[in-house]
Amino acid sequence: MGFISLMELIGTVAFAMSGALVAIEKGLDYYGIGFLAIITAVGGGIIRDIIINLPLPVALSDPVFVIISLIAAALVIAFHKWVQKFHSLVTFFDAIGLAAFTAIGAKAAVSNDVYTPFVVITLALLTGTGGGILRDMFAKEIPFVFRKEVYAMACIAGAAAFLAAYSYVKMAIAMYICFGVTLAIRLVSVKFNWQLARVKKEKSADGEESGTKEITG
Repeated sequence: MGFISLMELIGTVAFAMSGALVAIEKGLDYYGIGFLAIITAVGGGIIRDIIINLPLPVALSDPVFVIISLIAAALVIAFHKWVQKFHSLVTFFDAIGLAAFTAIGAKAAVSNDVYTPFVVITLALLTGTGGGILRDMFAKEIPFVFRKEVYAMACIAGAAAFLAAYSYVKMAIAMYICFGVTLAIRLVSVKFNWQLARVKKEKSADGEESGTKEITG
C-alpha cells in the first residue's frame, strides 16, 4: 500500500466518523448514521466520477471504502462518547483525509485526460469537500466548508501546487506535493483559527442585523 493510499484509508475513517457524529447529534437512527458516514467519506469521489463520466463511480465498483465507512460508523455508535473526547485527533485525521482526497482528485482529472487548470482544481476540490457538503445538506446545516476555517482554500492551494509541479516531476511526486501543501495549510489554519473574510452585518436601530458595511476576518 502506497503512502497516499494509506492516507486515503485514514481519511476515509475520519470522514466517516465525522458523518456519524453529525448523524448522532441530529438524533438519526442507525441507518441514518451509516448513510451519513458513507456519504461523507465517498460522496466527493462519486461526484467527481460522475463529472468525468466514468461508467460507474469507483466507490460503487469497488465498495471497500463503503465497507470501511460502515465499520467506522459502527465504532462511533458503540463508542461515540469516547470518540467525542478526542475531537482534536479526529480533526487531525480529517485534515489527512482532505489532503489525500485532494491529491487523488487531481490525479483522477489528469488520468482521464483532463488538463484544464480550472477543471483539475474543481475536481480536486469536489473530491476533498463534496462529501462534507452533502453531509451538512442532509443534516440541514450550512455546509462547514462555507462557514468555518480555511478548508476549501487548502484544497485549491494544494491542487494548484499539483498543477505547478506536474509538468516537471512524476505524478507521484506531484501528488505528494499536493498532499503536503493541503495538509500544511489546513493544520496551520486550525492551529491559529484562521478564517476567511466574511461580510459583517450592520445592526439597525432596533437591534436587528441588516445590510452590509464592511469586510472582516
